[in-house]
Amino acid sequence: MTRPFRFGVQLHGLPPGTWRESLRRIEAQGYASVFWPDHFHAQWEPVTALAAAAVATERLAIGSLVYDVDYRHPVVLAKAAATLQLLSGGRHEFGIGAGWMETDYREAGMPYDRPGVRIDRLAEALEILRGMWTQERTSFAGEHYRITEIAQAVDPLPETPPKVLIGGGGRRVLSLAARSADIVGINPSLPKGAVHADTPGDLSPERVLEKVAWVREAAAAAGRSMDAIELTTLSFVVAITDDPKPLREALARNSPMNVEEIADCPLFLTGSASEIRDTLERRREKTGISYVVIQGKEPALLESFAEAVVEPLAGK
Repeated sequence: MTRPFRFGVQLHGLPPGTWRESLRRIEAQGYASVFWPDHFHAQWEPVTALAAAAVATERLAIGSLVYDVDYRHPVVLAKAAATLQLLSGGRHEFGIGAGWMETDYREAGMPYDRPGVRIDRLAEALEILRGMWTQERTSFAGEHYRITEIAQAVDPLPETPPKVLIGGGGRRVLSLAARSADIVGINPSLPKGAVHADTPGDLSPERVLEKVAWVREAAAAAGRSMDAIELTTLSFVVAITDDPKPLREALARNSPMNVEEIADCPLFLTGSASEIRDTLERRREKTGISYVVIQGKEPALLESFAEAVVEPLAGK
């Protein structure tokens, strides 16, 4: 099964006086979704921002890239997510992860456990979340959480729970995503708790194929069809240009990849409009990745990308 392309926008904030208009413009440009990250630097708080986006738009999916399980107890998060699903009329794409940014934890005075512990905590939280979205009462006893006959998240419950999005760069979290998520994000691994010069290299074309293979293997072991899983990537550099060579060379100098690998790395979408479209179509054929999210800091770039890439490819 070849999934049709979808395109999303990750935002950190919007002009306070014109945020409604900004969201409606993104919707009108043909993007499928808007996402907020979940960090403690000076960005809008995601639950609040997504609630506003839900009522300001009619079609856009609203989502998180991604909630850190350590920042909110799963009972609290289950209620917020279900409320957003109701407010949006079923458009909530609930992204959740095990946490990675060490500075968030240190600055907020939170313990920064090793990755395995954080992934275990994520797996337990997912059980609680799904229970509260589908059952009148939920109990759970694990290593990290103990829940006793907690009430359903909201009343009434949404007709369908939020779609679950889990992204990761390591085999263990991608395997959990393959078993549990509707949408799986193919990301670079961040074991050091920060982005380093070698980070982009973990999403080289070869590594992307390996990570997708992990997802396929874990899904098959869990009895899931890949047709049930949508694969997504987040791009940090987008440049529509007929001469991408200088930018690609600059990116290559600061990463372990060569220019050819930079041109085919999901973190970077560079080249002419037709080249970017061809790259995305070729990548979808090889890997199944059909959901592309870009950064939304530059309204002019969002408009040009919508005209050059979203309009020709979305839904096809």
